[in-house]
Amino acid sequence: MPDDTAARAAANLFAALKAFDSDSPELTIAEVAGRAGLDRCAAFGLVHTLRMLGYLAAVSGTCRFRLTLKCLELGYTALTSVDLQTHARPLLTALVPDVADAASLGMLDGPDVVCIERVQAGLGGQDLERRIGSRIGAYGSAPGQAMLAYLSPKRQIAALETSEGLSERTLVDLDPLTGPLALVRERGYAVSDRKNAKGLRTVAAPVLDPEGAPVASVSLTIRAARLKLDDFLASAAPEVVRVSKELGRAVRLSFGVITRPCR
Repeated sequence: MPDDTAARAAANLFAALKAFDSDSPELTIAEVAGRAGLDRCAAFGLVHTLRMLGYLAAVSGTCRFRLTLKCLELGYTALTSVDLQTHARPLLTALVPDVADAASLGMLDGPDVVCIERVQAGLGGQDLERRIGSRIGAYGSAPGQAMLAYLSPKRQIAALETSEGLSERTLVDLDPLTGPLALVRERGYAVSDRKNAKGLRTVAAPVLDPEGAPVASVSLTIRAARLKLDDFLASAAPEVVRVSKELGRAVRLSFGVITRPCR
């Protein structure tokens, strides 16, 4: 088992670092103690240790301290050493099969969504599997609509005009489709109920860059027989939004290095 003293010391160290933020970039030792929930003696030792290690610097002429650029090393290397798929994989895996039968990460490529990461269980033998590299029309799928909703109207129309129908239940006219895209943007996720592949329900949310452009989409899928749509959305929609926001945060913290946005 981990040593309690060491664990507590590590927790206090990171609490001291996290006391600094964009609203309070410079803090006194007393302010660090208050924001980190530490006593002043502990905060004094941590601040000076972090200063000695190069993660904090004294603000000239004051009793305040600030974070240094060395702090970027703590997360930047981890974020930029792998691609978006690698970041997404453990997040998707954690949701299958408890929340969904399949979890995917897709990117927009013209009128299509390309699957770039996939975790699934329980869909074999039904001709419902989607593999990495497979394509599906963006306009008629939840992953596609999740991204289309955050494109400019011009890009939306360009994608819709070059799309082909997938089934008799898929909307193909531009006017009926652009309305639902506004709803997708309003609630933050898209829903597809047995439109593209018989017997599947899917909910998807966009991964956005700092400018609000869609980088990718995260989707969760179940067999329709598993849950009613409302029950599925109640459990899956919050999870797909959470994962998409976590990946969006990774994109932001990596300064866009781990992927390129769809424009």
